[in-house]
Amino acid sequence: MPFGRPKRAREPLTETELLDYAAKSLGARMQSERDLRRKLRDRAEPGPTGAEAVDAVIAKLKELRYLSDERYAVDFARLRQENRSLGRRRVQQDLQNKGIASPVITEALESAYKGVDEVALVRQHIERKRLQAPTDDKSTARILRRLTAAGFSSKSIFTVLRQLRSGESIDTAEAAIADD
Repeated sequence: MPFGRPKRAREPLTETELLDYAAKSLGARMQSERDLRRKLRDRAEPGPTGAEAVDAVIAKLKELRYLSDERYAVDFARLRQENRSLGRRRVQQDLQNKGIASPVITEALESAYKGVDEVALVRQHIERKRLQAPTDDKSTARILRRLTAAGFSSKSIFTVLRQLRSGESIDTAEAAIADD
């Protein structure tokens, strides 16, 4: 026996109600076309009439320029790079998981990571996550795994790890980079 209240069956939404629902959903958070289509399909009438209504709503949202995978990908990549200090590969993987086309992803990553020093981004990520400088092989492996999962290239990771293992703190290494 499941816990909690049993879920009530929702009434399927009409095409205009689907459009309102989609507009509210996009107003709350930007979404890819695939994610929004999945949401609408759950709320639409089952069968071909529901699929046609979802297609019509998606077309209308594109016509009104409320829905654009290109804009979504550019904003997503920029925000992940600026706010979360994530590497290029991680953002690429996240966009692929969201159903964005490969050429769109490539273009978005080019614009978001143009002129970004990846070594500085790795250092920013370490500082942001408050990772301690490695003291032994075990802690070095732990930091290596975390930075790889964050999407940084192995070249940048090893450059920063070498600097940290040689005794440089994050602050002095950043000052040395800024002096160059």
